[in-house]
Amino acid sequence: MNTEKRIEELGIKLPPSSPGAMYVPVKKLGSALFIAGQVPFVNGEMTYPGKVGDTVTLEQAEEAARICIINMLAAVKNYLGDLDKVKNVIKVQAFVNSKTGFMQQHIVVNAASQLLYDVFGEAGRHARTAVGTNQLPMDAPVEIEAIFEIEE
Repeated sequence: MNTEKRIEELGIKLPPSSPGAMYVPVKKLGSALFIAGQVPFVNGEMTYPGKVGDTVTLEQAEEAARICIINMLAAVKNYLGDLDKVKNVIKVQAFVNSKTGFMQQHIVVNAASQLLYDVFGEAGRHARTAVGTNQLPMDAPVEIEAIFEIEE
């Protein structure tokens, strides 16, 4: 599978990737890549800041989740040089900055899961956690981290 060709077919352009603080975006352990939490930055700006169910709509949060995955793919591409080295998406953990009473975190994160499936096919199916939280750094609406399996 040519993953980068598939990304292009989906109309996605991967942005440049660099950490925004004192951490590494990707850390390898054996054949596992641990990808640091990604927030929905576009051109250095937070997309849809605020709480989902309050100032951020469900649809905006779903788009933010997709942007998190695009940023994640950019970080992995920057680390590996070639996204075809990804064998499997093992686990996704997502945090949704939620207004009290908002209970559709799983719907928000479905957008991220769907994009991983669209890019990697069956290898993009994964175990997942979708957690509601009362605040995220920089007022991000969503933050997503993951574990990928890569070819050795």
